[in-house]
Amino acid sequence: MSEPEGRAEGRLDYGSDPSQYGELSLPEGDPRGVVVVIHGGFWKAAYDASLGRPLAAALVARGWAAWNLEYRRVGAGGGAGGGAPATFDDVAAGIDHLAGLGLDLTTVVALGHSAGGHLAAWAATRGRDGWPQRVPVTAVVSQAGVLDLRSADADGLGDGAVRALLGHAATAADAPYDPIQRVPAGVPVWCVHGRDDDVVPPSQSAAYVQAARAAGGEAELVEVDGDHFVVIDPDSPAWTRIVGILDTLG
Repeated sequence: MSEPEGRAEGRLDYGSDPSQYGELSLPEGDPRGVVVVIHGGFWKAAYDASLGRPLAAALVARGWAAWNLEYRRVGAGGGAGGGAPATFDDVAAGIDHLAGLGLDLTTVVALGHSAGGHLAAWAATRGRDGWPQRVPVTAVVSQAGVLDLRSADADGLGDGAVRALLGHAATAADAPYDPIQRVPAGVPVWCVHGRDDDVVPPSQSAAYVQAARAAGGEAELVEVDGDHFVVIDPDSPAWTRIVGILDTLG
Protein backbone atom coordinates (compact mmCIF):
# COMPACT_ATOMS: atom_id res chain seq x y z
CA MET A 1 0.00 0.00 0.00
CA SER A 2 1.22 3.50 -0.80
CA GLU A 3 1.63 6.16 1.85
CA PRO A 4 1.19 9.55 0.12
CA GLU A 5 2.32 12.50 2.25
CA GLY A 6 2.77 10.20 5.24
CA ARG A 7 -0.84 9.00 5.19
CA ALA A 8 -1.63 5.31 5.26
CA GLU A 9 -4.04 3.86 2.71
CA GLY A 10 -5.84 0.54 2.27
CA ARG A 11 -7.17 -1.76 4.98
CA LEU A 12 -6.32 -0.48 8.46
CA ASP A 13 -7.24 -2.18 11.74
CA TYR A 14 -8.66 -0.15 14.61
CA GLY A 15 -8.96 -3.18 16.94
CA SER A 16 -8.00 -6.82 17.28
CA ASP A 17 -11.29 -8.39 16.11
CA PRO A 18 -11.33 -9.38 12.42
CA SER A 19 -14.27 -7.03 11.87
CA GLN A 20 -12.57 -4.02 13.44
CA TYR A 21 -11.11 -2.37 10.38
CA GLY A 22 -11.69 0.31 7.81
CA GLU A 23 -10.64 0.72 4.22
CA LEU A 24 -9.11 4.11 3.53
CA SER A 25 -9.10 5.36 -0.06
CA LEU A 26 -7.55 8.68 -1.01
CA PRO A 27 -7.95 10.92 -4.04
CA GLU A 28 -5.18 12.60 -5.94
CA GLY A 29 -4.18 15.76 -4.14
CA ASP A 30 -5.72 17.12 -0.96
CA PRO A 31 -9.12 15.59 -0.09
CA ARG A 32 -12.19 17.79 0.10
CA GLY A 33 -12.93 16.11 3.43
CA VAL A 34 -13.51 12.63 4.79
CA VAL A 35 -16.65 10.56 4.24
CA VAL A 36 -17.15 7.65 6.62
CA VAL A 37 -19.09 5.03 4.66
CA ILE A 38 -21.14 2.76 6.94
CA HIS A 39 -22.76 -0.19 5.21
CA GLY A 40 -26.20 -1.58 5.95
CA GLY A 41 -27.71 -5.05 6.18
CA PHE A 42 -29.78 -4.73 9.38
CA TRP A 43 -26.61 -5.02 11.51
CA LYS A 44 -26.35 -8.69 10.41
CA ALA A 45 -23.10 -10.60 10.05
CA ALA A 46 -24.20 -11.81 6.62
CA TYR A 47 -23.52 -8.35 5.19
CA ASP A 48 -20.12 -6.69 5.15
CA ALA A 49 -18.03 -3.75 4.04
CA SER A 50 -18.04 -4.89 0.42
CA LEU A 51 -21.39 -3.09 0.18
CA GLY A 52 -19.63 0.22 0.73
CA ARG A 53 -16.80 -0.17 -1.74
CA PRO A 54 -18.63 1.13 -4.84
CA LEU A 55 -19.63 4.25 -2.90
CA ALA A 56 -16.10 4.73 -1.61
CA ALA A 57 -14.74 4.55 -5.16
CA ALA A 58 -17.31 7.05 -6.39
CA LEU A 59 -16.46 9.43 -3.55
CA VAL A 60 -12.73 9.24 -4.19
CA ALA A 61 -13.34 10.02 -7.86
CA ARG A 62 -14.96 13.26 -6.70
CA GLY A 63 -12.06 14.24 -4.47
CA TRP A 64 -13.13 12.86 -1.10
CA ALA A 65 -11.19 10.62 1.23
CA ALA A 66 -13.38 7.58 1.93
CA TRP A 67 -13.20 5.52 5.13
CA ASN A 68 -15.26 2.39 4.46
CA LEU A 69 -15.93 1.16 7.97
CA GLU A 70 -16.49 -2.41 9.10
CA TYR A 71 -17.81 -3.33 12.54
CA ARG A 72 -18.93 -6.35 14.54
CA ARG A 73 -22.42 -7.48 13.59
CA VAL A 74 -25.20 -9.79 14.77
CA GLY A 75 -25.58 -13.47 13.88
CA ALA A 76 -23.45 -16.46 13.06
CA GLY A 77 -20.37 -16.63 10.89
CA GLY A 78 -17.76 -14.06 9.99
CA GLY A 79 -18.47 -10.66 11.42
CA ALA A 80 -20.35 -11.98 14.46
CA GLY A 81 -19.88 -10.60 17.95
CA GLY A 82 -21.89 -7.44 17.51
CA GLY A 83 -25.07 -6.06 18.98
CA ALA A 84 -25.46 -3.41 21.65
CA PRO A 85 -23.06 -2.12 22.81
CA ALA A 86 -20.31 -3.85 20.75
CA THR A 87 -21.49 -2.59 17.36
CA PHE A 88 -21.66 0.96 18.71
CA ASP A 89 -18.27 0.65 20.40
CA ASP A 90 -16.81 -0.32 17.04
CA VAL A 91 -18.34 2.54 15.08
CA ALA A 92 -17.13 5.02 17.69
CA ALA A 93 -13.63 3.53 17.71
CA GLY A 94 -13.50 3.24 13.95
CA ILE A 95 -14.32 6.90 13.41
CA ASP A 96 -11.87 7.99 16.11
CA HIS A 97 -9.14 5.96 14.39
CA LEU A 98 -9.11 8.67 11.73
CA ALA A 99 -7.33 10.92 14.23
CA GLY A 100 -4.05 9.09 13.63
CA LEU A 101 -4.13 8.88 9.85
CA GLY A 102 -2.73 12.27 8.90
CA LEU A 103 -5.94 13.61 7.40
CA ASP A 104 -7.54 17.03 7.60
CA LEU A 105 -10.61 16.31 9.76
CA THR A 106 -12.30 19.67 9.44
CA THR A 107 -15.09 17.98 7.47
CA VAL A 108 -16.09 14.45 8.48
CA VAL A 109 -19.36 13.26 6.97
CA ALA A 110 -21.02 10.06 8.17
CA LEU A 111 -22.76 8.45 5.20
CA GLY A 112 -24.73 5.30 5.94
CA HIS A 113 -27.29 3.08 4.27
CA SER A 114 -30.19 1.38 6.09
CA ALA A 115 -28.71 0.10 9.37
CA GLY A 116 -25.65 2.11 8.40
CA GLY A 117 -27.84 5.21 8.27
CA HIS A 118 -28.87 4.45 11.83
CA LEU A 119 -25.23 4.17 12.88
CA ALA A 120 -24.25 7.32 10.96
CA ALA A 121 -26.90 9.40 12.72
CA TRP A 122 -26.00 7.82 16.06
CA ALA A 123 -22.30 8.55 15.54
CA ALA A 124 -22.94 12.28 15.43
CA THR A 125 -24.26 12.14 19.00
CA ARG A 126 -22.05 9.42 20.47
CA GLY A 127 -20.19 11.70 22.84
CA ARG A 128 -23.32 12.35 24.91
CA ASP A 129 -23.35 8.93 26.52
CA GLY A 130 -19.72 8.37 27.30
CA TRP A 131 -18.40 7.02 24.02
CA PRO A 132 -15.09 8.62 23.08
CA GLN A 133 -15.33 11.29 20.40
CA ARG A 134 -11.84 12.27 19.32
CA VAL A 135 -13.16 12.84 15.80
CA PRO A 136 -16.52 14.61 15.73
CA VAL A 137 -18.91 14.00 12.86
CA THR A 138 -19.69 17.33 11.17
CA ALA A 139 -22.63 16.21 9.00
CA VAL A 140 -24.75 13.12 8.37
CA VAL A 141 -26.26 11.71 5.19
CA SER A 142 -28.64 8.87 6.02
CA GLN A 143 -29.57 6.72 3.03
CA ALA A 144 -32.88 4.95 3.78
CA GLY A 145 -31.84 4.87 7.43
CA VAL A 146 -33.45 2.98 10.29
CA LEU A 147 -33.76 6.08 12.46
CA ASP A 148 -36.57 5.14 14.86
CA LEU A 149 -35.78 1.86 16.60
CA ARG A 150 -39.08 1.58 18.47
CA SER A 151 -41.12 2.01 15.30
CA ALA A 152 -38.82 -0.31 13.34
CA ASP A 153 -39.16 -2.95 16.05
CA ALA A 154 -42.94 -2.62 16.14
CA ASP A 155 -43.03 -3.03 12.36
CA GLY A 156 -40.73 -6.07 12.46
CA LEU A 157 -38.23 -4.59 10.02
CA GLY A 158 -35.51 -6.98 8.97
CA ASP A 159 -37.28 -9.99 10.52
CA GLY A 160 -36.73 -8.78 14.06
CA ALA A 161 -33.38 -7.11 13.39
CA VAL A 162 -33.86 -4.41 16.02
CA ARG A 163 -34.47 -6.95 18.79
CA ALA A 164 -31.45 -8.91 17.65
CA LEU A 165 -29.35 -5.75 17.83
CA LEU A 166 -30.57 -4.67 21.26
CA GLY A 167 -31.26 -8.08 22.77
CA HIS A 168 -34.83 -7.09 23.66
CA ALA A 169 -37.81 -5.11 22.41
CA ALA A 170 -36.95 -1.46 21.79
CA THR A 171 -38.14 0.96 24.48
CA ALA A 172 -37.54 4.51 25.66
CA ALA A 173 -34.69 3.11 27.75
CA ASP A 174 -32.77 2.48 24.51
CA ALA A 175 -32.31 6.20 23.89
CA PRO A 176 -28.50 5.81 23.94
CA TYR A 177 -28.81 3.77 20.72
CA ASP A 178 -31.86 5.33 19.03
CA PRO A 179 -31.33 8.33 16.72
CA ILE A 180 -34.89 9.66 16.96
CA GLN A 181 -34.59 9.76 20.73
CA ARG A 182 -31.33 11.72 20.43
CA VAL A 183 -32.50 14.71 18.42
CA PRO A 184 -31.26 17.26 17.74
CA ALA A 185 -28.04 15.74 16.45
CA GLY A 186 -26.19 19.04 16.66
CA VAL A 187 -25.02 18.77 13.05
CA PRO A 188 -26.89 18.93 9.73
CA VAL A 189 -28.65 15.68 8.84
CA TRP A 190 -29.96 14.80 5.40
CA CYS A 191 -32.31 11.82 5.18
CA VAL A 192 -32.37 10.54 1.60
CA HIS A 193 -35.07 7.93 1.01
CA GLY A 194 -36.61 6.19 -1.98
CA ARG A 195 -40.35 6.73 -2.33
CA ASP A 196 -40.88 3.07 -3.22
CA ASP A 197 -38.73 1.61 -0.43
CA ASP A 198 -40.49 -1.50 0.93
CA VAL A 199 -37.57 -2.62 3.13
CA VAL A 200 -37.25 0.45 5.35
CA PRO A 201 -40.35 2.62 4.92
CA PRO A 202 -39.86 6.32 4.10
CA SER A 203 -41.76 7.09 7.30
CA GLN A 204 -38.55 6.29 9.18
CA SER A 205 -36.82 9.28 7.62
CA ALA A 206 -39.89 11.52 7.69
CA ALA A 207 -40.48 10.93 11.39
CA TYR A 208 -36.85 11.60 12.23
CA VAL A 209 -36.78 14.87 10.31
CA GLN A 210 -40.00 16.02 11.93
CA ALA A 211 -38.69 15.20 15.40
CA ALA A 212 -35.32 16.80 14.73
CA ARG A 213 -36.86 20.04 13.50
CA ALA A 214 -39.28 20.13 16.42
CA ALA A 215 -36.26 19.87 18.72
CA GLY A 216 -34.54 22.77 16.95
CA GLY A 217 -32.24 20.62 14.84
CA GLU A 218 -31.15 21.02 11.24
CA ALA A 219 -32.58 18.12 9.23
CA GLU A 220 -33.92 17.69 5.72
CA LEU A 221 -35.94 14.95 4.05
CA VAL A 222 -34.80 14.27 0.49
CA GLU A 223 -37.25 12.00 -1.31
CA VAL A 224 -36.01 10.30 -4.47
CA ASP A 225 -37.53 7.95 -7.00
CA GLY A 226 -36.72 4.30 -6.45
CA ASP A 227 -36.47 1.50 -3.93
CA HIS A 228 -34.30 0.70 -0.92
CA PHE A 229 -31.14 0.25 -2.94
CA VAL A 230 -31.30 3.10 -5.43
CA VAL A 231 -29.56 5.38 -2.92
CA ILE A 232 -26.41 3.22 -3.03
CA ASP A 233 -26.26 2.94 -6.82
CA PRO A 234 -23.51 5.33 -8.00
CA ASP A 235 -25.14 5.44 -11.45
CA SER A 236 -28.55 6.53 -10.18
CA PRO A 237 -30.15 9.99 -10.04
CA ALA A 238 -30.53 9.36 -6.30
CA TRP A 239 -26.75 9.20 -5.94
CA THR A 240 -26.49 12.41 -7.92
CA ARG A 241 -28.69 14.06 -5.30
CA ILE A 242 -26.40 12.75 -2.56
CA VAL A 243 -23.33 14.03 -4.40
CA GLY A 244 -25.03 17.39 -4.59
CA ILE A 245 -25.45 17.43 -0.81
CA LEU A 246 -21.79 16.55 -0.31
CA ASP A 247 -20.79 19.34 -2.70
CA THR A 248 -22.24 21.83 -0.22
CA LEU A 249 -19.99 20.48 2.52
CA GLY A 250 -16.55 20.35 1.01
